[in-house]
Amino acid sequence: MVTPTPTRTTPLLLAGFTATILAALTAFVAAGAYTAAYAPRALLDPGPLVRWSVGGATLASELSMAVVLGALTLAVFVIPGAGHTGRTRPGAPTPDLYTTTITIAGWGAVVWTLSATARLLFQGANTVGTPLTDPAFGEQWVVYLTQIPSGQSHFAITLIAATMATALLMRPGPRVALALLGVGLVPLTLLSLMGHAAGTDNHELAVSAMFLHLIAVAIWVGALAVIALLYLSRPEREQWIATTVRRYSTIAGWCFALVAVSGLVNSIVRLGGFTALTSTYGVLIVVKVTLFLILGGFGAVHRTRIVSRMTAARAHIPVLFWRLAAAELVVMGAVSGISVALGASEPPVGDAPPTNPSPAYLLTGAELPPEPTTLRYLTQWRPDVLFAVACAAGLWVYLSWVIRLHKRGDTWPWLRTVSWTLGMFLMFWITSGGPAVYGKILFSAHMLMHMLMAMVVPIFLALAAPITLLMRAVPARTDHSRGPREWVSGIVHSRYGRFFSHPLVAAVNFAGSMILFYYTPLFELAITTHLGHILMVVHFTLVGYFFVNALVGIDPGPNRPGYPQRFLLLLATMAFHAFFGVSLMASDRLLVPDWFGNMGRAWGDPAIIDQQAGAGIAWGIGEIPTVALAMTVAIMWGLTDDRAARRRDRHVDEYGDSELDEYNAMLQRIAHRDAQHDTTTRQDPRT
Repeated sequence: MVTPTPTRTTPLLLAGFTATILAALTAFVAAGAYTAAYAPRALLDPGPLVRWSVGGATLASELSMAVVLGALTLAVFVIPGAGHTGRTRPGAPTPDLYTTTITIAGWGAVVWTLSATARLLFQGANTVGTPLTDPAFGEQWVVYLTQIPSGQSHFAITLIAATMATALLMRPGPRVALALLGVGLVPLTLLSLMGHAAGTDNHELAVSAMFLHLIAVAIWVGALAVIALLYLSRPEREQWIATTVRRYSTIAGWCFALVAVSGLVNSIVRLGGFTALTSTYGVLIVVKVTLFLILGGFGAVHRTRIVSRMTAARAHIPVLFWRLAAAELVVMGAVSGISVALGASEPPVGDAPPTNPSPAYLLTGAELPPEPTTLRYLTQWRPDVLFAVACAAGLWVYLSWVIRLHKRGDTWPWLRTVSWTLGMFLMFWITSGGPAVYGKILFSAHMLMHMLMAMVVPIFLALAAPITLLMRAVPARTDHSRGPREWVSGIVHSRYGRFFSHPLVAAVNFAGSMILFYYTPLFELAITTHLGHILMVVHFTLVGYFFVNALVGIDPGPNRPGYPQRFLLLLATMAFHAFFGVSLMASDRLLVPDWFGNMGRAWGDPAIIDQQAGAGIAWGIGEIPTVALAMTVAIMWGLTDDRAARRRDRHVDEYGDSELDEYNAMLQRIAHRDAQHDTTTRQDPRT
């Protein structure tokens, strides 16, 4: 192995960064010219400066955003020493590694803000078809910012970038950095809701795939670039580089898988078939896939030939790593340039709706499914790639932890593994199968979906004890960084975690959320928007998990009450479900009438009758999991009493029954005192 010196590595990395920028620009210009994405328009042409500057600003904005998100990911989950506040340690000659990473993120956010502002300016001119020098541009640009959805989204992204730049330059600690990483996902959400994904027939599938694609690419590219920047700026390289690269390699592997899955879905949605691969759009897709496979080869070499060496001999850094990293950055730059041009190009599958769209298509973006039957609930599918990936990843991670325990010689109850597996498969079916297909059409199907994800899935998840498994399978870090174990433990035992997992709070949240959801505009948002639907699924699944875990789970967090109090909470929940279901059954007011009342169904009951059937599901079917929970609580109560009795019997056998001995001694003292009293009475002549 070779230990590269700064004089050998620095020129290599600087050349790599320069080549990356050139590759991105070259690929962008070549791809844009090949697809004529920035060709003159017949009407309302803003000029070549505006047309090409939109793509250039987009490229700069997305690359700088990737640096910000990559740096935050490293600071929050990877960098050794990030468990400290992030401020300079007393007596340290240079800022610590965490602070340097946050500083890179801060200046990256500054560049992101400037490029997003330029993108907002040029995108507005391109949308309204007016050159920047036109006297009417200012007024039209304000209209673009305030009244056109794409302008509002780009304006929000610019504000978020500026806010993150301000916060990051103040050098926040790890907790704030985690919050900022979450904020940084909002622009990705907005970007996924725009462009081709927003107008395709499979709108929800395309949007979810685009979101996964953007977040995976941003973290993959940005984190690698930040590692190279850290290596250039930090003198104590050998103290952290091996650990950082090893952890980044794991993250990059997950990103590679996400990019592969989401890219495949996006390609299918936009191409529509293999014949479209010969189109200009399809040719660029083939080029992009080829470059992606090259990146996968680089990753395989990293994991098999470099990461293991760096872990085994921490002070030796193979120069091959930096050569591959520089080449990888160049290829990533080229892929980014092609992606920007593809985003501005017209795909083979257009965004135009059918000639005579049905009412269901106008509302949901999909044709009306056939009349529901029990069999069709099992055979009708509309995959949601976001939840499908989440379920697959959840199952993979859980099983890998179980295998890790068994390899270590520890055991894990197989029933918990079965419970988690059933929960993941049930969640996948709820979000991608019949309930998801008919839940957009029928209120009764939506309520079935709600009851399953809020009351049945959480039972399987809580009984599987995933947090307990995490604490047992994943070792604690000793370098002051925070991995999944440290973050989950910190959140669970934080005052916010203890508050929301408190049994009473969980019960109120579990019951009150239904009223707040169905009798406010939140229900309409969840039905009519994909983002609202995602938030609904996440919220009610988490709320259900908190409630079930407080009653029958073993995961840490809540201060569980006694079993009588748990029964009271269950009875209150059953009473609430009955009240909610009966009140909805008695109501003649249709919820979201513009949606459920305008589907144009030729089959099934009228919308109001279907809503009353859904209320019956909330009342009747919703009670079944509650009864199952009550039976589980009763069994646990009985087992607890049996275990307590057995412990007492073992204690008596080994040490004797001190309480019984004391009681018998007390009786003997009373008997002895009574005997003395009787003797004294008989001897007294006055008696």
